[in-house]
Amino acid sequence: MSSRADKEKAVNVQVLLRCRPFSDEELRSNAPQVVTCNDYQREVAVTQTIAAKQIDRVFTFDKVFGPTARQRDLYDQAIIPIVNEVLEGFNCTIFAYGQTGTGKTYTMEGECRRAKSGPDGQLPSDAGVIPRAVKQIFDTLERQNTEYSVKVTFLELYNEEITDLLAPEEISKVALEERQKKALPLMEDGKGGVLVRGLEEEIVTNCNEIFSLLERGSAKRRTAETLLNKQSSRSHSLFSITIHIKEATPEGEELIKCGKLNLVDLAGSENISRSGAREGRAREAGEINKSLLTLGRVITALVEHLGHVPYRDSKLTRLLRDSLGGRTKTCIIATVSPSVHCLEETLSTLDYAHRAKSIKNRPEVNQKMMKSTLIKDLYGEIDRLKAEVYAAREKVGVYIPKDRYQAEENERKGMADQIEQMTVSLETNQKQISDLQEKYDSELQHSAELRKKLEATEVNNIFLISYDHFMFFML
Repeated sequence: MSSRADKEKAVNVQVLLRCRPFSDEELRSNAPQVVTCNDYQREVAVTQTIAAKQIDRVFTFDKVFGPTARQRDLYDQAIIPIVNEVLEGFNCTIFAYGQTGTGKTYTMEGECRRAKSGPDGQLPSDAGVIPRAVKQIFDTLERQNTEYSVKVTFLELYNEEITDLLAPEEISKVALEERQKKALPLMEDGKGGVLVRGLEEEIVTNCNEIFSLLERGSAKRRTAETLLNKQSSRSHSLFSITIHIKEATPEGEELIKCGKLNLVDLAGSENISRSGAREGRAREAGEINKSLLTLGRVITALVEHLGHVPYRDSKLTRLLRDSLGGRTKTCIIATVSPSVHCLEETLSTLDYAHRAKSIKNRPEVNQKMMKSTLIKDLYGEIDRLKAEVYAAREKVGVYIPKDRYQAEENERKGMADQIEQMTVSLETNQKQISDLQEKYDSELQHSAELRKKLEATEVNNIFLISYDHFMFFML
């Protein structure tokens, strides 16, 4: 009964497909078009020539946006319901996936500033998902006329190292350099998720404050010019908005409802020979492709229901763990180019995106907390931070050599991996036992049925023998 209820709660990851228009370079070279979008049928057709024969491959997605689709069309049709669910207390993730130069950053960010001359501070027409989501959140909260708080974080994952894009700029140069050298650690939160230790949380009160933070953080992101993209993102970014809303029960008790929106802009997969990446840029591209390859393996493992899902093979997949097969509502925006020059990468993106449609998440609304409980937790956090500051200042904490600390950390990670493997093995063994039990029960039932048939046959045989004897004597 419980397994049936779990299946009812499971929802598929929503996958959107967006095809950008031809670039100026593609128009100048008169590049043939190989991608055709049918927004109404939600289909994408890719034309390829194999052995002198033209073959069309057709992919179906939850929504399709062709080259003429506007930023507003995508947001109104696909993203507004997701943001509404965040305000209802769910955790939701939206991330863009595709080859470099196909419009992922444009789709997610676009133009962040409000149009100063626009009526009522409206957003510019090319504003992306993030600024539109921010505006929707604050417009809704202001209409509800209730107490709320909004916090944001903005991190970058570059060459498997996490850095804080909202780290204070007013700290001293020495401290800043030291901080930049130290990558932020990724830790388990004890609830099946992960957290980034030391990540700055900025409290914001309106849209403009978020736009300023977004601009400040985006300016720090690592970008570079390649043959495929004049401003290619060389890192993955994760912008998170956490919302707390106060509610009152009929009994007058105050509760806090919490929702979280993760907005992810992935660096694009890259063909190094075509992008012209050399030396450091080539190493960057290698790390980008490696993390995206791990993401692809995670998608494959989830779709094919393999026993082990390799979340821990990359920090990117660890960050997205709850969004892929977890308790978060997830939307993937796959971006492609219409040009024949990108045919191989386009097919790869479409294959992965189409497979991702089969991933099932089990979203759960966040448990509402009593206001007094939340305040108590915050006081506990303050006391813990005070104790850490005191230990650092007075040097009364536990201090060990760096190499020993590293060795213990490696041992702890090894044990965690071993526990995960043993857990997977245990689940596999339990499934095998369950299957054998089902077979055993089936065989018992089959044996009982055969026994009944045998008894019926014996009774029938006795009757026939008796009848034969009776007929013999009568004759």
